[in-house]
Amino acid sequence: MASSRFPTASGPSQRQLRVGELIRRTLSEVLNRGEIHDPDLNRIPITVGEVRTSPDLRVATAFVMPLGGDKRDETLALLRKHRGELRHHIGRATGLKFAPELRFALDETFDRMDETRRMFADPTVQGDIARGEDDEADA
Repeated sequence: MASSRFPTASGPSQRQLRVGELIRRTLSEVLNRGEIHDPDLNRIPITVGEVRTSPDLRVATAFVMPLGGDKRDETLALLRKHRGELRHHIGRATGLKFAPELRFALDETFDRMDETRRMFADPTVQGDIARGEDDEADA
């Protein structure tokens, strides 16, 4: 049985959020400045949308997307290839006791937003929205 002192909600802590944002900004800066010793990686503009950290801050998953959505697989492969060098930059820039192990995943947020826009543009959905607004006005 869960105690009221220890909530069962399992969202990220403030520390996880702070460290994740610090890592996100650092990764973005390193990639934008082209500090990685790989011309293939440096010529791909990469957006770092979010970084989620494990509760112990030992693992950080960066959600990335190459600009325009092209070369997704190549970008992930290059980032994974240079994860050690990126980890070194993060450790030096953040001042954390331990630089986290880096993992990379595609940021699907933009794809979900596009799908949501398409869904709202559907005539059937537009009709449902209009009926809902009419019902609220009548109430």
